[in-house]
Amino acid sequence: MPTIDDLSQRLTEYLDPEQINLVRRAYFYAEQAHDGQRRKSGEPYVTHPLAVASILANMHMDHPSLISAMLHDVIEDTDICYQGIAEQFGQSVADIVDGVSKLTHLEFETRAEAQAENFQKMVLAMAEDIRVIIVKLSDRLHNMRTLGAMPPEKQRRIARETLDIYSPVAARLGMRDLQVELEDLAFQAYHPMRAKYIRRAVVKARGQRKDVISSIEKAIDGRLKMEGLKGSVTGREKHLYSIYKKMKTQRKAFVDIMDVFAFRIVTETVDDCYRILGAVHNLYKPVPGRFKDYIAIPKANGYQSLHTDLFGAKDITIEVQIRTHEMDAVASQGIAEHSHYKMYGDSDSAVGSYNRARKWVKGLLEMQERAGDSMEFIEHVKKDLFPDEVYVFTPKGRILELPKGATPVDFAYAVHTDVGNSCVSCRIDRRLAPLSQPLESGQTVEIITTPRAQPNMAWLNFVVTGKARSSIRHFLKNQQRHESIELGRRLLNQFLSNYGTSLEHVDADKLMGVLREAELSSLQDLLEDIGMGNRMAYVVARRLKPDTVEEDTPQRTKGKPIAIKGVEGVVLQYARCCHPIPGDAIVGYLSAGKGMVVHRTDCGNLGTLKDDPERCIYLEWSGSETEEYPVTLMLEVESQRGIIANLASAVTEAGANLLKIDSGEHEGQIYKVQMDLAVNNRVHLAAVIKKLRRLRAVLKIIRP
Repeated sequence: MPTIDDLSQRLTEYLDPEQINLVRRAYFYAEQAHDGQRRKSGEPYVTHPLAVASILANMHMDHPSLISAMLHDVIEDTDICYQGIAEQFGQSVADIVDGVSKLTHLEFETRAEAQAENFQKMVLAMAEDIRVIIVKLSDRLHNMRTLGAMPPEKQRRIARETLDIYSPVAARLGMRDLQVELEDLAFQAYHPMRAKYIRRAVVKARGQRKDVISSIEKAIDGRLKMEGLKGSVTGREKHLYSIYKKMKTQRKAFVDIMDVFAFRIVTETVDDCYRILGAVHNLYKPVPGRFKDYIAIPKANGYQSLHTDLFGAKDITIEVQIRTHEMDAVASQGIAEHSHYKMYGDSDSAVGSYNRARKWVKGLLEMQERAGDSMEFIEHVKKDLFPDEVYVFTPKGRILELPKGATPVDFAYAVHTDVGNSCVSCRIDRRLAPLSQPLESGQTVEIITTPRAQPNMAWLNFVVTGKARSSIRHFLKNQQRHESIELGRRLLNQFLSNYGTSLEHVDADKLMGVLREAELSSLQDLLEDIGMGNRMAYVVARRLKPDTVEEDTPQRTKGKPIAIKGVEGVVLQYARCCHPIPGDAIVGYLSAGKGMVVHRTDCGNLGTLKDDPERCIYLEWSGSETEEYPVTLMLEVESQRGIIANLASAVTEAGANLLKIDSGEHEGQIYKVQMDLAVNNRVHLAAVIKKLRRLRAVLKIIRP
């Protein structure tokens, strides 16, 4: 069992004696605080924080991180509070301990909800100090190492959570060593039999592969010496979980995966990396399309390396990674390698990794602020945790990394939220392209914006990044609230006018009483409820009427109909059954939770509903008639060669936009044709119909 003396001895490699003494003091403080507490295995509880600190020491983390590791369960499991730790060890340590303590389980209705809530808290804690997550990941690693003491059901739950949340977070922060161990331990706990069989097969294959690996290592090493290049060559083993994942996702047999031999070459400088690449390409032929330069374009987590696949002798495939010592350290430790937490040296690779991690956490914070709840938040984040990146360029040459399947809309939001919100079209490699087209690495994307544009709900069907999805939903949510409040205000004012008053002149006490009864916190919430059709405006108006008005006026408003501008919004929609257009007599039906649906007054679907004063409001058109509105026409035409083309030409000549044309059933030589058009108003529609009637083949035109 490791002791504090063993740890202190190891810390002499990179910490000052004074800092080591502070770590020792934290250990004895934790030992006293946890006195009498034991782990499930029966060991004294203090062995756990000591082991967590030992994991951090392997990463050469700074002394506040080690002290925080010693104390990370003190607030949660003992009577010691935040203030007590701050007084003894300083504010920085207390903040890290508090951040780690907040990442504990709460009781939720579902396990998924608990996991989502925990991740949301993790993001908030990371934003304060990124060391919080490093301590938490180390804590999870030791818990996974000692998972055997737990009941099987709890082992599976913790293993699943590790695979879903903690190992992807470690990967996203570039901490590969920790990620690999977490994945393998979780895999063994969640699928013990599968892990056992794969491990047995790996051990067996290792013996058969030994000679091949040794000969390839010698061949590469010999070529480097011949070229006068420095570099250490080592065979790279695939870990159990990665083998299992490849077998499952790629549907490959174990033999196919183990047929690929992997090597890593670590050298001094970036220049040497590219020289070594040339040397190995001279030694073995490269596989076309299998070279990746992560030095020039680092991965999102800061990882840098050259990757190439080669054809070896006897049909052997060789994977080679080439990187510098700094890049190798960052590939293993990720943000833990950053000198921000160390007392020596500075590394561009480590700084880059740290900056990318901070940028990622900042992006998560933005998403968290926009999300409605923790489940929606984690849904947005999942794509960011499991990226298979594509790299695309802005017109000025800036590189953006996006998940596989990302579209120009994702790209626009990655540039800036305002760019995404005002995006109308795009050019990919200087050619106009659909906003839904998946992007490929190396493409240059230009976003075309306009100030009047706004996000489209249909974008949610194809965007893949969490930022794009959360930004679109946030905008639409806000727009819906704004429109609902405005509509609610107009409806309430119309009914209040029956009592000779308006919203500005209602009694404040009466209004507060209505809000209390409705359990709403503000007038804005009440108006939103009315606008969404969840609360009847005439009922609220009757409650707010002046005391001087003794009798109720009739419930149907006697005032002027409400005027609508005609621009479709989120809570003002046009019925698809009758397609109202400016000039039609219209009525608004309040549908609970959806807002107002506008129908023509002669719409058959309204039936007796239009006589219901609770739900139906008479409307009139106002404002500009430059917008286009869909309308359907049903035609009966004689069968003639080119009749469909003639119909389309007539519509175009009348200045309308033909959306769709279908020829349906026919009786003898008479066909029924349905045309969907876009027109400005009834006058425009009349001009279109007049143009169509001039065609001899057109026998009948009906607007349903």
